[in-house]
Amino acid sequence: MSLPFNLGIGGAVQTGFKYALAHGYETVLRLDGDGQHDPQQIPNLLEPLERGEADVVVGSRFVEGGSDYKAPFARRAGIRWFAQLVSLLTRQKLTDTTSGFQAVNARAIRLFAADYPHDYPEVEAAVMVVRHKLRIAEVPAQMRGRETGRSSITLVRSLYYAVKVTLALFVGMFRRRILPLEEL
Repeated sequence: MSLPFNLGIGGAVQTGFKYALAHGYETVLRLDGDGQHDPQQIPNLLEPLERGEADVVVGSRFVEGGSDYKAPFARRAGIRWFAQLVSLLTRQKLTDTTSGFQAVNARAIRLFAADYPHDYPEVEAAVMVVRHKLRIAEVPAQMRGRETGRSSITLVRSLYYAVKVTLALFVGMFRRRILPLEEL
């Protein structure tokens, strides 16, 4: 797909979910375009979906068997902060709430096509999944160093991101559900 202008990561990802929904896809795989995720690990993401154990599966760098890749200190601190905060809000231990390596089933496609966070969406989306009574699981994932491009998240942006997403999570906890569970 080609978009006429930059919608940001959330808008672009939601456009993909809308496309998948409109074309009857049962599964969507998502991986970041910077070469950090190994497509050979896709079967690991699909297994929990195929067994009916989850609606969203996240490739985690931090569960046992995950990557030994070390992000810069500020990023690691942010990842830990969000993992702890999301785990607290969802009452489920999650270790890698910023991972863009994911597989989702038809229920999650319907949810995300209708409503998807726009800025830095992975963290907020994890909370949305649980609030809509969908199941989220993590599987170990190896992560490589970035092959192309540079991260848009600088030190200043990471501080902004941490505050903004934390506030968005708390505001999101008071939002009503966008879709009734029966429609998912």
